[in-house]
Amino acid sequence: QVKVVESGGGLVQPGGSLRLSCTASGTIFRINAMGWYRQAPGKDRELVGFINSGGDTHYADSMKGRFTISRDNVKNMVYLQMNNLKPVDTAVYYCNVSLGSLRYWGQGTQVTVSS
Repeated sequence: QVKVVESGGGLVQPGGSLRLSCTASGTIFRINAMGWYRQAPGKDRELVGFINSGGDTHYADSMKGRFTISRDNVKNMVYLQMNNLKPVDTAVYYCNVSLGSLRYWGQGTQVTVSS
């Protein structure tokens, strides 16, 4: 079984920064992609971006420039650095880990951007 846990969410003022972390643990042979999604109140879950095993990243168009995804393959961790945060970034942020054809989700971490 695989467990995915996010951390690092919280309350931040507009213009501030946060770094989210996600750790995958359990029976893991090889992780393909690791990514981040978010879901704002009353909206569908949307892709933030992902990073593959080779370190290539892909971001949703609206996330480019302010968000950066990185990973540590040794620790099975993925990070989301968020800069210049805006109130519209308020959402629950979810980590997603792909192992072959299987995908695992974390429980989510709340990010609130407010003054």
